[in-house]
Amino acid sequence: MRAVVQRVDEAAVVVDGKTIGSIKKGLLVFLGVGEDDNEKDLDYLVDKILGLRIFQDKNDKMNLSLMDVKGELLVVSQFTLYGDARKGKRPSFSSASTPEIGNKYYKEFVKKVRGFGVEIQTGVFGAHMEVKLINNGPVTILLDSKKSF
Repeated sequence: MRAVVQRVDEAAVVVDGKTIGSIKKGLLVFLGVGEDDNEKDLDYLVDKILGLRIFQDKNDKMNLSLMDVKGELLVVSQFTLYGDARKGKRPSFSSASTPEIGNKYYKEFVKKVRGFGVEIQTGVFGAHMEVKLINNGPVTILLDSKKSF
C-alpha cells in the first residue's frame, strides 16, 4: 500500500463540479492499493500516517503528529501510485489491485482512521476528481507499506 502525504492548510476534492470533501489544517493523503496488499499493510499505513510527526511544535521543529495537533484528514484514492514507468513512456498499472480490492481497503482505511476520532473527509473511489490544496511547507512524504522506498 502506498501513500503520498501532504501537510496542508486546506484541501478539497471536487467531483462533477461539486465539492464533496474539504478540510482545514491537516493531511491530504493520496492512497493506492497494490495487488498483494493485506491487512498488515493497511494497519502499517494507518499507524504511520496518524503518528507521522510533520507538524511544527512551539520551537518550530517538525515534532507533532496529526493526532497531536487535532488536524483533519482528506483521503483520496489513487491507483496511479502503482504506475510503473521504468519501461517506455506509458506507465503500466499491473501491480495495482483490482478496483474491488482497492475499494475494500480504501473503505477500511477510512473506517480505521475514524476509529481514532480523526475528522476525515474522502473523495469518491474510482471517480474523476479535482483536488485543490494549499500545501504547508511544502511538506510531502512518500510512504510504502513494503518499504520499497
